[in-house]
Amino acid sequence: MKKTLSIRPESERPEAPALQKKGRGWAISESRLDALHETAREMKRSPTPAHTLLAEGLVAANLGKFRFRRQVVIGSAIVDFACRPLQVVVLIDEEGGNPELDRRRDRSLAEVGLKVLHYPAAEVLADVDAVVAAIVAEMKIRWQEQRGAGRGYRR
Repeated sequence: MKKTLSIRPESERPEAPALQKKGRGWAISESRLDALHETAREMKRSPTPAHTLLAEGLVAANLGKFRFRRQVVIGSAIVDFACRPLQVVVLIDEEGGNPELDRRRDRSLAEVGLKVLHYPAAEVLADVDAVVAAIVAEMKIRWQEQRGAGRGYRR
């Protein structure tokens, strides 16, 4: 019998998996991790118009030391853009995605402290400057949160 990938109902597994010492911090086999990285490389090589436009907009925004990397593997997810110092990830929502998988991915990313931002591809294509401004505003909020949390430990 051939083994197939299936999605268990959310009621069977409501919590995100805990970080472990396997698979660079996640419970992922090395072969699965290699496959994810290869998929991310392919996505970098052939970006959608929305990805290209947003990447250009983020470069033009001149964010200083806070740079976004494209198609980053985090756990078992590939996020479109990630700013590691601020722990912010940006996902461009394309048509035809699986909302159940998206919800689980977002919850897993939030469990490890990442701020997940979603923007529809149509919105990015229509007004990339507004999307970049919204991302920069979220980055400023996140920076203030991290800065405030750091001050609490210095007493």
